[in-house]
Amino acid sequence: MWKKQSGFTLVEIAIVLIIIGLLLGGVLKGQELIGNAKVKNLANDFRSIPVSIYAYQDKFKAIPGDDDRVNQHMRNAERATPASTLGNGIINGNWNSTTRTDESYLFWQHIRLAGLASGATATGDPAYLPTNAENGRIGIEAGSAGLIGESANGVAPALNGAYIVCSANIPGELAKQLDLTLDDGVTNSGSLRVVNPEHARGQAAVATNDVIDEQPYTVCMAS
Repeated sequence: MWKKQSGFTLVEIAIVLIIIGLLLGGVLKGQELIGNAKVKNLANDFRSIPVSIYAYQDKFKAIPGDDDRVNQHMRNAERATPASTLGNGIINGNWNSTTRTDESYLFWQHIRLAGLASGATATGDPAYLPTNAENGRIGIEAGSAGLIGESANGVAPALNGAYIVCSANIPGELAKQLDLTLDDGVTNSGSLRVVNPEHARGQAAVATNDVIDEQPYTVCMAS
């Protein structure tokens, strides 16, 4: 005597596979939207910092961090040291400096006290140093400081500009998207460059094909 077979029909299996496909598609689309939102957020950092510099210059006729009369312009503002470099139109100090008297360090206090950016104004505050959407540090320095040099074959020239903004801990995938959004899409040329976290000053940036999606990088852009 034949027993009735139990199990799913082909139609039922097909329906389940379609549902799984829709769910996976939704997850992937959601990840894409999150990634795009992060890129937009990161790109906004690079765009907004130059705006704050221009606004500060328009208001005080000086560059934040380099302002030799900042304590006259704003209450509780600190002047950078050494005094000999103040007012020379250059933001002295490395972008990732931890020295509280460096111009690049005090840059953030000056633009915040001027009402051009939000954040802590006390240099000893644990939340003083700004971070990006990936919890990496953001910083600024003079473009003449030789941060990123020429490649060995001379194809990519040194990164130059009045100043350079750097943002750390950015996954390679987002770093490449940032370059497409803000520059030429080539990570070792143009006004935006991608470097390894352990990048030594003066070395060349990382070529696009060598940027690994999951690995964190520092992205620097000259203005």
